Amino acid sequence: LVRGRSMLPTLRDGDRLLVRYGRLPRIDELAVVRFGATTVIKRLSLQDGDEWWFSRDNPTEGTDSWTRGMPCVTSDVLGTAVARIWPGTRRL
Repeated sequence: LVRGRSMLPTLRDGDRLLVRYGRLPRIDELAVVRFGATTVIKRLSLQDGDEWWFSRDNPTEGTDSWTRGMPCVTSDVLGTAVARIWPGTRRL
């Protein structure tokens, strides 16, 4: 379930996503990421060894690893979003 406006226009507040867990992520995919004490959906933008930098699609809302100056490790990338399943189905 998407909360917030940091991924507009790709995702909207209230969208429900189909997430695939346990798969190796790729650059430019939308991923569920453990970010400190929260879990977020962000776009993977750069991989540097075992670290991933992730971005928000909306530059005026929310935070990402660039604004905080810290990437996450691969084990914090929990899964990748495959499709939006509500409202209306579409592949991501």
